[in-house]
Amino acid sequence: MSGIGWPYRLLALAAMAAALLGLGWVKGAGHVQAQWDAAVQQQELEAAATRERQAQATVEVVTRYVDRVRIVRARGDTIIKEVPVYVPAQADAACTINRGFVRLHDAAAAGELPEPARDADAPAADLALSAVATTVAANYQTCHENAEQLRALQGWVVEMATTVK
Repeated sequence: MSGIGWPYRLLALAAMAAALLGLGWVKGAGHVQAQWDAAVQQQELEAAATRERQAQATVEVVTRYVDRVRIVRARGDTIIKEVPVYVPAQADAACTINRGFVRLHDAAAAGELPEPARDADAPAADLALSAVATTVAANYQTCHENAEQLRALQGWVVEMATTVK
């Protein structure tokens, strides 16, 4: 090797260093890629497990909600069926419902301000006290159904929050 000059020796040494650096780079990149792939796979597994827990929690909440609404509807229907017992025909005949009450009730049910009173003391056409009682009972039934729906939604939100790690 005495015939090879020092510039060629430096060049050969630089080429070997570059080759070793390139080999390290490729091996290191492969190792980092394997770590990355393992981390991505782990995240996918955790996401799938979270989705499964959320789906189970959703089914449980919906089942409870449906059962509760069924009970609320049954109670409401029973109350509505009892209107004739508590508001007999004599009460219908003895009590007149004026238009002012009807307008006020309808406005309150719609969440609006009532129209100005007109003919407030005139009786409403064919509106019996039992019809008012039935309407009010049905409105409360709907209100209780909405309350159960809200409770179920709040329960669902809590369940979703607990399923996420």
